[in-house]
Amino acid sequence: MRASNEACKRPPRAHKLNLVHMKNTLETRLGIFVALAVIAAVLILETVGGTEHFQRGARFVARFANVQDLKEGDRVKISGLEVGRVEKIDLSTNAANKVDVFMKVRPKYAANIRTDSIAVIKFTGLMGQNYVSIELHSQTAPKVEEGAEIVTQEQPDFSALMSKLDNVAAGVEKLTSSFTGEKIDNLLGPLTDFVKANQTPLTATIANLRGISAKIADGEGTVGKLINDKELYYAALSTVTNLQSTADEIKITVADARKVVDQVNTGQGTVGKLLHDEGLYRETMDSMTQLKEILQKINQGQGSAGKLVNDKELYNNAKLTLQKLDKATEGLEDQGPLSVMGILVNKLF
Repeated sequence: MRASNEACKRPPRAHKLNLVHMKNTLETRLGIFVALAVIAAVLILETVGGTEHFQRGARFVARFANVQDLKEGDRVKISGLEVGRVEKIDLSTNAANKVDVFMKVRPKYAANIRTDSIAVIKFTGLMGQNYVSIELHSQTAPKVEEGAEIVTQEQPDFSALMSKLDNVAAGVEKLTSSFTGEKIDNLLGPLTDFVKANQTPLTATIANLRGISAKIADGEGTVGKLINDKELYYAALSTVTNLQSTADEIKITVADARKVVDQVNTGQGTVGKLLHDEGLYRETMDSMTQLKEILQKINQGQGSAGKLVNDKELYNNAKLTLQKLDKATEGLEDQGPLSVMGILVNKLF
C-alpha cells in the first residue's frame, strides 16, 4: 500500500517542478525583453533628441536663409560644448525667404548667450551631422531674453562649394587639354631652331664664360683680385675701420655741438648771454640809439665831424692847401733841405 501510494504521489510533484521551471524561464525572457526595450528606447530618444523634451531649458529662435539639411533633434553647441537641441524648424512668418530654427538650451548655459552672440549652422566633417553653433564674443553685452531671436550668420552651402570645385576642376582640365603635343611643338619650335642655328656661337660663349669664371676663381683680373686678394681685403677693412672711427668722431663733434647749443639755449657763455641777457640787450639797444643820433648829427653838420663832412668852405680850403703843396714840391729836387723848408713856409703862409 505504501509503495502504491508513493507511486501515486510522484507524478504531481514532477508536474509541480515543471511548472516552476516554466515560470522561471518565462520571467527571465520577459525581463530580458523589457531591458532590451528600455535600452532601445533610450538609444532612439538619444538619437532623435527626445530626452531634451523631458528637460527644462530656455528657448530661442534663429532665422536662416538656408538651414542646410538641419533636422529637428540636431545638437546646439556653444564654443563646441553641447548645450541643447533643435526643437522645431519651420518657414518664418516674420521674415520672407527665411527659416525659423527653434532651439532649447539648458538653463545653466542660456545665461551665456548675449546680444552679440552669433548662431551659425556647421557640420562635423564632410559626411557628418549638421548642428547649430552659437559663437560667443563678449561677456559685457546684455543677455538675450528667453524666446528672443539670436543674430545669425550664413555659412557657404556645401553643395555650392562642391559645384565651384567642380567648375575649377573642369577649367584645369580644359587648360591641360589645350596643351597638346602639337601646340607645345609650336611654342618650343622657334626656340629649338634658334639653338640649332646658333649652336657654334652659343658653345663658344659658354666656353668663354667658363674661362672667365676659372680666371676669377684663380684671382686673375680685376674681379678676381677683388674677390681673392687678401691685401685688398685688409685695405678695404682698414678703410671701413677708419670710416667707422671718423663716424665716431663726427658723433662726438655733433654731441659737443649739441652741448654748445644747449648752453646757448640756457643762457650760458658769451653767446648765450648775448641772446638771453635782457640787460645786455638793453645796453646794445641804447648804444645803437646813441650811434643813430651821432650819425644824424653828422648828417646835419653838427660838431667837428659834421663840419668836416658837410662844410664846403673847409673842403675848398683843404683843396687850395693841397694845390699849394703840389706847387711847392715842384722845385724841391734842386734845393737843399733849408731852402726847401723856406720855400714850403713861404708857399704855405
